[in-house]
Amino acid sequence: MTQPGPRTGGPLTDEGLVQLLTPTGERVSHPEYDAYAADLDADRLRAMYRDMVLTRRFDTEATSLQRQGELALYAQCLGQEAAQTGSGHALAPQDHVFPSYREHGVAQARGLEMTDVLRLFRGIDHGGWDPADHNFHLFTLVIGSHALHATGYAMGVQRDGLVGTGDPDRDTAVVAYFGDGATAQGDVSEALVFASVNQAPVVLFCQNNQWAISEPTTKQSRVPIADRAPGFGVPSVRVDGNDVVATYAVTRQALERARSGGGPTFVEAFTYRMGAHTTSDDPTRYRSREEEEHWRRRDPIERLRLHLESVGELPEVFQAELAGEADAFGAHVRDTVRAMGRPSAASMFDHVYATRHGVVDAEREWFARYEASFTDAGQTPAGGHR
Repeated sequence: MTQPGPRTGGPLTDEGLVQLLTPTGERVSHPEYDAYAADLDADRLRAMYRDMVLTRRFDTEATSLQRQGELALYAQCLGQEAAQTGSGHALAPQDHVFPSYREHGVAQARGLEMTDVLRLFRGIDHGGWDPADHNFHLFTLVIGSHALHATGYAMGVQRDGLVGTGDPDRDTAVVAYFGDGATAQGDVSEALVFASVNQAPVVLFCQNNQWAISEPTTKQSRVPIADRAPGFGVPSVRVDGNDVVATYAVTRQALERARSGGGPTFVEAFTYRMGAHTTSDDPTRYRSREEEEHWRRRDPIERLRLHLESVGELPEVFQAELAGEADAFGAHVRDTVRAMGRPSAASMFDHVYATRHGVVDAEREWFARYEASFTDAGQTPAGGHR
């Protein structure tokens, strides 16, 4: 990849953004990244479009379920579908993903049963899937910590001889997804240090959605987020995160570099969080309607739709079938979540450690006596499940 010099703009500049689809869906050329998007024929683009549409439907259903009291909380990825779907489709089956907590589009691209994602937000468990099934690790709620987990895993992959062998079915890369706010955490800086000095096969993928809850990117950095990485010796690239084709191409290059032994890459996907940070957040308190409308006109799904229509590759029959699939998917999400039931409060002690632990056992026994004290008095403890 070509490493640019320092950029003159601030963190919201569009300088240096790789773009292959304009907001109106026009395919534009790029001297470096056209080659990495050359394999995206109409079938693959429609597959990306499908995943983006279903991810948004999942978002809509999960948000509604939270408003109805079926989920305790939910973190939307509304507006970030292209960054997630494009990068997710660039992954090889053997690659590993370390997500934060809103990578629903990547989960969809990796083939997860999407209702398992909602077990966390319903409070059923700490993550409802086996990471080994799709090489998609559990959601991480501690901001930035998983950048270190991913880098360490990549170092292990490297030591296992799964990098630079020349076998495309064996060589492995690792991706960590995090937001712009996470780059202010020490964990991400430490991950950059370890990734750089060890030439770890890791892609540090930052979805710069411009808001760390209510804190804008302009209060986190005076330069583009991607410009932080070269100081650690890690090459970086900025991509239009609402352009699914460009995101695919940039991520594919970074993954190929990692798998071949070329070391880490920092990708900044410049996008926008069109929804709230989570369902407990009210973005109208800190950003304007004008800003939101500006980014709605750059909707990533609409961009790909316009492109496919312009080249005659979005037939009505496909759209009708996808609409039916989305409706069935929505019903599946609603029915599955409502059938999950509620765990007992004592189940919080079940999976703290893999084996018995004396402190946890003592806390479990105390909690049992505490709940029993209410039952003996004919009362139900606050937050109880009786």
